[in-house]
Amino acid sequence: MAIEVVPNVLPDDLSEGRRLKALAALVGLWSITVVLHWAAWGQSLVWAATALVAAYMVRIVLSNPAHAVSPNRLAVPDVLAEADCPQVSLLVAAKNEAAVIANLVDALCTLDYPQDRYELWVIDDNSDDGTGNILDRLTQKHPQLTVLHRGPEATGGKSGALNLVWPRATGEILAVFDADAQVPKNLLQQVVPLFANERTGAIQVRKSIVNSEANFWTQGQAAEMALDRYYQEQRAARCGIGELRGNGQFVRHSAIAQCGGWNELTITDDLDLTVQLHLHHWHIGFLATPPVGEEGVTSGVALWHQRNRWAEGGYQRYLDYWRLLLRNRLGWNKSIDMLVYWILQYMLPIVALPDFVIAIALRQPPVFAPLTTLAVGVSYWGMAMGIRRTQKISLPLAMVRAVKGTLYMTHWIVVMAFATTRMAVRPKRLKWVKTIHGEEAASA
Repeated sequence: MAIEVVPNVLPDDLSEGRRLKALAALVGLWSITVVLHWAAWGQSLVWAATALVAAYMVRIVLSNPAHAVSPNRLAVPDVLAEADCPQVSLLVAAKNEAAVIANLVDALCTLDYPQDRYELWVIDDNSDDGTGNILDRLTQKHPQLTVLHRGPEATGGKSGALNLVWPRATGEILAVFDADAQVPKNLLQQVVPLFANERTGAIQVRKSIVNSEANFWTQGQAAEMALDRYYQEQRAARCGIGELRGNGQFVRHSAIAQCGGWNELTITDDLDLTVQLHLHHWHIGFLATPPVGEEGVTSGVALWHQRNRWAEGGYQRYLDYWRLLLRNRLGWNKSIDMLVYWILQYMLPIVALPDFVIAIALRQPPVFAPLTTLAVGVSYWGMAMGIRRTQKISLPLAMVRAVKGTLYMTHWIVVMAFATTRMAVRPKRLKWVKTIHGEEAASA
């Protein structure tokens, strides 16, 4: 079935207020860096902060990853009884995905799950490469497939596309996939039982890079996914902070309804929804096996653009929800976790440049050197452990491979510093940024 949809028009640019908050944060952090360099107690304060962050990260590392999927979860059977199979709705937003969309639809329509218990919705978002025609033909082949077409007037990007579907979807559980996803046949069998806990609002499935051996960039992304896997499992086990990653995310229908759908004024819908779910006191679990495959970008330029979007979207969450976070709406465990990861992922890259420049001018070590050293060490350890879990290799070999991955991860410092500075200077217009897949690059 194919449907033509004309959505309501929503604003698609960032507000001036968000830019001013980014500017205030940037000026504030740079000013604190200057004060810490000049104050006699500056270095002592940084060392004290480093000790507190280190103590927290030790708690994370010592967590039991068996609790990362869902608290008090039930054992997952090899095959679900049909009576235990709730209705599931699979959602895919596609823009110019002619090279991969047919493979995905065929895979999603042949999963090991009762055919009458799940449906597939694909939104063709004003594609001009034949994606819409391919999808319309596939509706004749797969009765559980419904196609929606959005025209050039559509707004909201991927979030807008998903918001057209979820109110119509009949599933108790919604699953979101990217067009290039490679989905194992037994995925629903493994994920659905994890929603038996009524406070589990979402499950993120581990993502694997299917072209990981292509070059340095894809090898680095595979190591990055291993790092993400490790800390997703450890954080979910310790404090319940799991994070959604877009591709391979499962969300309870009632949870997304409570959040009012996907936020159309953000460039990373998954990261924004993560915070919203936690603010509504839902648990987000993580499933390591089986993974959902996706293509990694194969060039430094493509990685730069993709990671800039991730950096900006991740930082936006703190700008948009800072009042609620300061009011401890998450509870102490999750609030402390969000603070620690803000320091390690966002604050340190923002202050890196002024810290380095002032250190050279004053001929002294960077004041944030202790925290930065800790951040690198935490990243390296998590990557090594994640590689060990994912690739099933010895710890010494995983530690060797993590050295290369750590070198790759230094790009985040530059990306984050650039993204936050740009956010403070000018607002960014929201737009759908599409990843170029291998087959498309080869034919270009």
